[in-house]
Amino acid sequence: MRDDFCVFILTHGRPDRVHTYDTLMKSGYTGKVYIVIDDEDKQVDGYRERFGDKVLQFCKAEWAAKTDEGDNFQHRKAIVYARNACWELAKQVGCRYFVQFDDDYTSFFIRYDSKGNYVSGMIRRNINDVLNAMQDFGEVSKSSAIAMSQGGDHIGGDPDSSGEKQRLSRKCMNSWFCDVEKPIAFFGHMNEDVSAYVTYGHRGQLFFTSLQAMLVQKPTQTTPGGMSDLYLSSGTYQKSFYTVMANPSCVQIGAMGDPRAVNGATRIHHKINWHKAVPKIIDEKYRKARQ
Repeated sequence: MRDDFCVFILTHGRPDRVHTYDTLMKSGYTGKVYIVIDDEDKQVDGYRERFGDKVLQFCKAEWAAKTDEGDNFQHRKAIVYARNACWELAKQVGCRYFVQFDDDYTSFFIRYDSKGNYVSGMIRRNINDVLNAMQDFGEVSKSSAIAMSQGGDHIGGDPDSSGEKQRLSRKCMNSWFCDVEKPIAFFGHMNEDVSAYVTYGHRGQLFFTSLQAMLVQKPTQTTPGGMSDLYLSSGTYQKSFYTVMANPSCVQIGAMGDPRAVNGATRIHHKINWHKAVPKIIDEKYRKARQ
């Protein structure tokens, strides 16, 4: 595993349920990994007992003073401060590149094989190769950040039946592969990842999700601690509206799910109009010849 890269696992209040660390070890990870907690976490002793010098702690009040929460709720129950602190933490441990992971990942998958066929193969030994490839792509693409896909990105199987397989989408959620020399300021108490890739994407910065690699995590709002309590107390309407406030020209509130399904379940979610959200990336073949 490259020496200038590390994994940050962002967590709060659940040292006995840092599933991502166990998943990384089972998947063959041999690189640097750190557990990122804040100084207001009452479970700090539990983290240090389990992870020792892998625990990195930041001052939550200090980063709250630097962060635009997007409201006046006067609380610091959010992951946004940890996300913003990671650039300084990376410098502290001597790494230029890092990825931010949540603490509830149960597995990693490859969704395309070497021949471009759509597959579902769990990564059991070579996660180092996958993380190195992700970081290499981040550098080559000159993107501000990239992410692994999530299960919802693959609903319906192969995303494109036209013969040209879709390998990327212009978003960046949950996992963030970042560069110390390309800092990003997250904002908003919730939905900070969506607000970031839409806002900065609107200004021309590049963010991508690779559909070739996928992470699997615990069902949302089922694991005590972390952000679950905040989501349960405020609901997804409030969560989604932070991104509407940041980008009212291209984001609105809508219903997510299929009312025709067996249970007819839908929930409030943000809806992005990509025709208005970001500049279009045009294939190189359309470039006009230079005179």
